[in-house]
Amino acid sequence: MPKTFYNLLVPVDFTVKSKWAISKAIDLANNFNCNIHLVHVVSSEIFPFIPIEASSIFPYDIAIDLDNARVKLEAMRDTYRHHICGGGSIEISLLQGNKSEQLAKYIEQYEMDLVVVGLSRFNLIHRVLSSVSISKLARKTNVPVLAIRSSGLVSHFKKIVLPLTSEIPVRRLQLATMMARSYRSTVYLVSLRKDANATENILNKALEVIQSLSTIPVQCFMLEGKNLAKSTLEFSKRINADLIMANPLTEFIMPGFWNKLTRKLLSYDSKIPVITIDKNVESNPVN
Repeated sequence: MPKTFYNLLVPVDFTVKSKWAISKAIDLANNFNCNIHLVHVVSSEIFPFIPIEASSIFPYDIAIDLDNARVKLEAMRDTYRHHICGGGSIEISLLQGNKSEQLAKYIEQYEMDLVVVGLSRFNLIHRVLSSVSISKLARKTNVPVLAIRSSGLVSHFKKIVLPLTSEIPVRRLQLATMMARSYRSTVYLVSLRKDANATENILNKALEVIQSLSTIPVQCFMLEGKNLAKSTLEFSKRINADLIMANPLTEFIMPGFWNKLTRKLLSYDSKIPVITIDKNVESNPVN
C-alpha cells in the first residue's frame, strides 16, 4: 500500500455516472496531488462472445467508434483539467478490446493506486453487473476500487467505517489511516457481537495497527445482527458516514437468497461510497 495516491483510474463510458466518478476523483486528486487517468474501452464485440472480426452478418466499422470516443475523451479532459488545484494532471487513454482485461492491463502497466467507478442510480441490471465487476477488478488487480454514485459527492471523507471479520485487514487499515490523515477524519472500527471476547480482541488489535501508524481519532463499536454487510450499512447510515471500506468476502454480501445468488455486495446497496479491497492480499490472522 503506497503512502499516498499517485495515480487514480476512472473508467468512463460518457454517461452521468462517469461524471460522478470524475468529480470524486478530482476531490481525491486535489487532496493527494495525484494524477487522474480517464480511460475508455471500445469493445471488440458487437454482442457478448461474438467478436467483430468474426461477424459478417452485421457490417461494423470500429474506427468510427474509436474516433468518436477520442473526441469525447479530449473534450472531457479539457472540461475537467481546470478543476485540478494541486500538482496533478488529467491523462486520457483510449483502449480497444475486452473491458475487464484492458483495464486490468492498464492498471498494472501504469501502476494505478485506486480505481474510481460510478454506479447507476436506477438501472437494476447495471447495478448487479457493476457490483460483481468491482469485486472481480479488485481481486484481479490487487488495487482498491471506490464505488460512487451521486449521493456520495456532497462531502469529504470525514467519517470512515471499517468493518472487521476474524482477521486483521492490514491493507484496509493502512488505507483508512492514510485517507483519514489527509481528510482529518475519524475511523470507526466495527464488528459483529457474535463472541464478545473475540470481537473485543479483533477490535483492539486493529486499533493497535492504526495507532502504530498515526494519531488519527478512532472509535470501536460492536454491532448487533447476523449479517456484517447489513449491520455495517445500518450503522453507517446512523452516524452519517462518508465512506465504507469493505472487501469481497461473503460477509460483505447482503442477506437473502437472491442477494447471495447475485452476489449483491455492500457497494450495490449503499448510497454511501464503498471502497473494495481484495481479501487475499490484505489480511493477517489474529493470534
